[in-house]
Amino acid sequence: MLQTTLIVPGLDDSEPGHWQSWLEKQLPHARRVRHIDWHLPVLARWATEVRREIDEAPGVVWIVAHSYGCLASVVAAADRPERVAGLLLVAPPDPDRFTAFGLRDPRETAERSGLASWIPSVPIGVPSVVVASRNDPWADFARIAYWADCWGSLFVDAGQAGHINVASGHGAWPQGLQYLQALRESYTGLPLGSLDEGKVTNRGKRGALARLRHRTRFDWEVFTDIPT
Repeated sequence: MLQTTLIVPGLDDSEPGHWQSWLEKQLPHARRVRHIDWHLPVLARWATEVRREIDEAPGVVWIVAHSYGCLASVVAAADRPERVAGLLLVAPPDPDRFTAFGLRDPRETAERSGLASWIPSVPIGVPSVVVASRNDPWADFARIAYWADCWGSLFVDAGQAGHINVASGHGAWPQGLQYLQALRESYTGLPLGSLDEGKVTNRGKRGALARLRHRTRFDWEVFTDIPT
C-alpha cells in the first residue's frame, strides 16, 4: 500500500536538530510540506498548502505536525478525511494566541480576534493523537486537552516537556516515532474508502478551509478600512 508521511513544522520551520527533521530521515516516503512562509503564520495560507500536499501525495497520508502546523493540519485534514490515515499532533498552541494574520496582540481580546471559533471543534473524522506538555509556553495544558477532546483525539500527557522542540531537548525523539508507529498499527483502511480522485471529499463552501478563508478575507477588509 502506498503511504506518505507529511511533516508539517510550526512557526519558523523545524531546524536540522529538531525531532521532526530527525523523524523525516527515519521514515521512507516522508516529505516536508512546501511553499509555506514559515515566518508568517497566516492559517488560511498554511492550511491551503497542507491540503494541496494531501491531494498530491501518493497513497494514504500520515501527518506529523508540530506547534502551529497542528492547527493548519487539522483544518486541512477535516476537508480530506478520505486521504488522511492519521495525525500525530505535537504541542499544538492555543488558537487564540493567533489572529487570521499572525500572532495576536495581547491587548486585543481573544473573543474578537482569536482563531478558536475558526478551528474545527468537532471530531475531524480521522484517527489522531495529541501530545501535550504541562509547561508549554504556547498553550495551557487543560486548553489543549479540550481541543483534543473536540477533535476526538487520543490525548497523551508528555509531562514537563516545554514546547517539545530543540529548546526543550527534543532532537532525536524515539518516543515520537513510537507514537506514530502505534497510530499506524491501529490503521484498518477505514473510513478512508476509495482513493479514486472523483470520490475525494470536496466540502466546498462548507469546508473548514473555506470558512477560514472567508474569515481571513473579511478581517482583511475590515482592517484595511480602518482610518489611519
